[in-house]
Amino acid sequence: MKARAWFVNGLLWGLALLAVFPLLWMVSVSLMPAGSASSLPPPLLPRQPTLAHYQQLLRAGGIAQAFVNSLGLALAATLLSTTLNTLAGYGFAKLRFARRERVFGWLIAALVIPGQVAMLPLFLMLKSMGLVNTWMGVLIPSMASIFGIFLVRQYARGVPDDLIEAARMDGAGEWRIFFHIVLPVLKPVLVTLAVFAFLGSWNDFMWPLIVLTDSGMHTLPVALAAMSREHVQDSELMMAGAVITVLPVLLLFLALQRFYMQGLLMGSVK
Repeated sequence: MKARAWFVNGLLWGLALLAVFPLLWMVSVSLMPAGSASSLPPPLLPRQPTLAHYQQLLRAGGIAQAFVNSLGLALAATLLSTTLNTLAGYGFAKLRFARRERVFGWLIAALVIPGQVAMLPLFLMLKSMGLVNTWMGVLIPSMASIFGIFLVRQYARGVPDDLIEAARMDGAGEWRIFFHIVLPVLKPVLVTLAVFAFLGSWNDFMWPLIVLTDSGMHTLPVALAAMSREHVQDSELMMAGAVITVLPVLLLFLALQRFYMQGLLMGSVK
């Protein structure tokens, strides 16, 4: 049994290192002098570590502004998405209204439609409303998601109906029930929703590229893609840009990992 445990643990550690290795090598390359990563065989560690590539990115005003743009959009999308998905999910789980199950079934059926199919109609709608090249135009698709509504609904169904009915009999209104009884119970799934929303907005490339035409409003992925056309051979600089893009979301996930996994697992069980 002990040998089997050692084998399983060794295999898991090996797979974990295999998964983490590209991220570690990305950080290593970002610290190498220009041209070092192009040598054969490519070095695993920088012989003379340098922060010159990060300094070059910070001196490029477009990248610094793009970082601020991405951060602001991600925070706004997280707040809007978490709020709207929570309200809708709770409504489908606990409030009674006509054709509730049928409407929810239509929402679930829409999950099979790829998001790229809706981009053109959505863009034309935003154009007719004058929202192209605006922050609101970027935020609208992330304000609510079918998966987020489904996740909250499945989790909220675990809240006892007797508890809600008792609060109603005591004279509590629906908003008071939601904020004082239901919302504290939904804490794990709220963190999960927030992480999903932040990651989705931060990493989104296609939609900001379509909607935003002003280079000063570009998000970080779009700005780095534009820079890569000018520095296509500068692997070290591009890796530094990738580190700046990955690091915030990685730290966010590690900080909220416990709540994130709890919200996913408990929501799926319920």
